Amino acid sequence: MPRTLTLDLPDLSATHALAARLAGLLRAGDAVLLEGPLGAGKSELARAVLRAAAGDPALEVPSPTFTLVQSYDLPAGPAHHFDLYRLDGPEGLDELGWEEAREGIVLVEWPERLGEERPEGALTVALEPMADDHARRAHLSGWDARLEALAA
Repeated sequence: MPRTLTLDLPDLSATHALAARLAGLLRAGDAVLLEGPLGAGKSELARAVLRAAAGDPALEVPSPTFTLVQSYDLPAGPAHHFDLYRLDGPEGLDELGWEEAREGIVLVEWPERLGEERPEGALTVALEPMADDHARRAHLSGWDARLEALAA
């Protein structure tokens, strides 16, 4: 069973700090799978990761809810932010350029819709909302060799 790291993120600054650590570890071929219910902070974390990876805190990062994917040129290589909420299953991934996107970095909201296309070796970040509006608990698994670097 893969090791799991659990982090309490009491506010947005803690979420952004985790995003910055994560962004520093990203490399081509990485997949980050963001799980959790609506309002758990998946989009907030993805935005913060992309901004940190770009080195641009003002980077416009629109939600891919309607386009299903947004792409970015980052110093670490191309990155693709997928929101699969409206996708019925893995059948629609080809039209979104999934195979090509996997050569770069992918951040995926609602990864359960990937089915058998779920990447092996991905980092899974399961977010759980807490009582405070901006507090959440993050359960991270995968990336065994790099997981500890996310604990700081």
